[in-house]
Amino acid sequence: MHKIISDKKTIFLLVAPGLLLFVFMICIPVLMSAYYGSTDWGGIGKYNFVGLGNYKEILLHDEVFWRSLRNALLLAAATVLLQHPVAILLAIFLQHCGRFEKLFRTIFFIPAVISIVVTAKLWAGIFHPNYGLFNKLLESIGLEALKHDWLGDSSTAIWAIIIVVMWQGFGYALLLYYAGLQGIPKDLHEAAKLDGATNAKLYLHVVLPLLMPMARVAIVIAVITCLKQMETVFLMTNGGPANSTQFLGNYLYKVAFSSSLYGYGNAISILFIVFCLVLTVILNKALKKDVGEF
Repeated sequence: MHKIISDKKTIFLLVAPGLLLFVFMICIPVLMSAYYGSTDWGGIGKYNFVGLGNYKEILLHDEVFWRSLRNALLLAAATVLLQHPVAILLAIFLQHCGRFEKLFRTIFFIPAVISIVVTAKLWAGIFHPNYGLFNKLLESIGLEALKHDWLGDSSTAIWAIIIVVMWQGFGYALLLYYAGLQGIPKDLHEAAKLDGATNAKLYLHVVLPLLMPMARVAIVIAVITCLKQMETVFLMTNGGPANSTQFLGNYLYKVAFSSSLYGYGNAISILFIVFCLVLTVILNKALKKDVGEF
C-alpha cells in the first residue's frame, strides 16, 4: 500500500479521471461562458466581440440584476436568521421525543421530498386571491380586511416566495443539525451535568459550540442554494410582478433564452459565479472557529 501511495504515476492515474471530468465539465464551460459573455451573440448566427461591454452594462445600468441579487441575499438572510435557528431547536426537540422521534423526523422532512412543481403549485393555490386557503383562513377568523393578492402585489410577493422556499428547504437544514447533534458524545452531556450545568447552559456553552462546524456547512450550503434559486420563482411568479421577485437564476434564463441575449446572459452567469465564490470565502472565514476535538 505504501508503494502505491508513493508512486507518482499511480497517483496520477488515480487522480486523472476525476481531474479530466472537472476540467471538461466545469473549467472549460466556465471559460467558454466567459468568452461568450464578451460578445453580443444571440445564440444563433454571427456575433461581435464587445469586450467588457456586457459586464459594464450589468454592473452600472442593469437594475433588474441588482434587484435579483438583493432578493437572493434577502432570502439567504431570512434562511440563516429564521429557518436555521428553528431547525436547531427542532433538532434538539427530536432528541427528546423518545419513541415518536422517527415520526416527527419524517413529518418535518416531508416538504424536502415533495416535487418542486407540486410545491410551487400548492403554494400558488394557497396564496390565490379568490379561492386561496390563506385568504379563506383570514376570512374565517374575521380578518377579511387583510385579504390580499399575495403573489400579485410587489410588496408582498417576495415575502411569499421566501416563505415557500424556506418551507421546502427546512427538512435539509433540520437533517444536518440533527446529524451534528447525534455526533456529539453523550459523555460531554453527562460531564457537564455533573459539573452542575443546567440544560440551558449545557446547550449554550457545550452543544452549540460543538455544533458550529456543522452549522458552517449548513449555512454555506443554504446561502449558495438561495443565490441560485430559480425553479420555485419560475413556477410561481416568473419574477413578477414588475420583477419584484426576480432572482439571478430566473433572470439569467429569461435574458439568455427568452430574450435571445445569449452573450449578455453568459456575462450574468460569470458575475454570478464570481459573487458566489467571494461570498463562500467570506462565510467560511467568518464562521471558522476552532472548537477542538472530541
